[in-house]
Amino acid sequence: MPADLAVVGLGHLGLPLAQAAVSAGIETLAFDPRHTAALAAGRLPADEGALTTADLRRMLAAGFRPTGNPAELGRVRTAVICAPTPLGADRSPDLAQVAEAARALAPRLRPHTTVILESPAYPGTTEGFLRPLLEEGSGLTAGRDFHLAHSPGRFDPGSRTHAYGSTPKVIGGLTPACTESAAAFYSRLTDKVVRARGPREAEATHLLETNFRHVNIALVNEMAVLCHDLGVDLWDVIRCAETKPFGFQSFRPGPGVGGHAVALDPAYLPHTAHTPGHPLRLVGLAQEVNQRMPQYVIQRAATLLNEHGKSVRGARILLLGVTYKPDIAGQQGAPAEEIAPRLLQMGASVSYHDPHIPHWSVLGRPVPRADSLYEAAADADLTLLLQPHRTYDLQGLAVKAQLLLDTRGATPVGAAHRL
Repeated sequence: MPADLAVVGLGHLGLPLAQAAVSAGIETLAFDPRHTAALAAGRLPADEGALTTADLRRMLAAGFRPTGNPAELGRVRTAVICAPTPLGADRSPDLAQVAEAARALAPRLRPHTTVILESPAYPGTTEGFLRPLLEEGSGLTAGRDFHLAHSPGRFDPGSRTHAYGSTPKVIGGLTPACTESAAAFYSRLTDKVVRARGPREAEATHLLETNFRHVNIALVNEMAVLCHDLGVDLWDVIRCAETKPFGFQSFRPGPGVGGHAVALDPAYLPHTAHTPGHPLRLVGLAQEVNQRMPQYVIQRAATLLNEHGKSVRGARILLLGVTYKPDIAGQQGAPAEEIAPRLLQMGASVSYHDPHIPHWSVLGRPVPRADSLYEAAADADLTLLLQPHRTYDLQGLAVKAQLLLDTRGATPVGAAHRL
């Protein structure tokens, strides 16, 4: 059966896009051989926190079709590539899965099809990397025979205020006609479409947005350390500062950044001889600051235990919330993934509680999961709040816990030690 849309590559971008398309009545298939069988059976990929199993089942009931057959890609009007691009060892995006998606799509590409790249990518990827793969594999020319564009993925998992349809989509096409074709597709899903001058500008938009977040989180993380050393209540400082109606945007400190959107420094990106790399020094510094936060949390935990006559070695430590964001199941880059191994290596006895994560392993060993939150907090020498899920009664937890370190500033004032 033909479909209006093929989502190529599933995960934190592909599944929300497919959900929005199905909800809009768009015939949608998903091509990702890694996950076809699980999705068809109503099971989400591991570490997929954007959707719930109930969401997936509703999509399947509405006609959503996961497929592992690349021949079906030749029957769609629009193909959106959402393959993940994790950072490699050299700190540049790994485009291997984008290349796989392009090679699966190219031989089936028909004239007048619209191809959009949503995967996070450095400026120039759509033109310099994706375009040649599609043209060589199809014999067609982008901008003449088929439309090609980039649209940065924008999705806030678990958010109740930033829904897919109310979040503007930025689009940059290879030609004006490419931009308009992509805009016509996204206008069926979102309330507002923003046209960039081209794909490089659209790609650089994502670069700016991601680095803005990381730099500002790093700033407030440094303020957290400074304020603790000075005996200043940072959370009160933030409360006061965010009353300024101009020139300030509020960010919160935490045990680490986490998530799929990783800060990028162009100094580590591939460049041609005509575009030499120039480092974004603030981004590099921000990465250093944010990468230090898990160790800082451990240091604060050790200090609190020492102040109460205990050491980390042999201490019972309960981690609350081991996802990278509240109220979702995703663990990509979650601070807990770094904090737990370090505590275990220091000799602590670590357990965890998270309503979204039924099983969790660290250093190849399963971490005990607490069944009763209050009992576990009362029994633990130290409870570390890493993610304040909505289901947590933080006031009641503060009463029950022997010692509570809140890394998110979510507990009532005076109820716990804060970062």
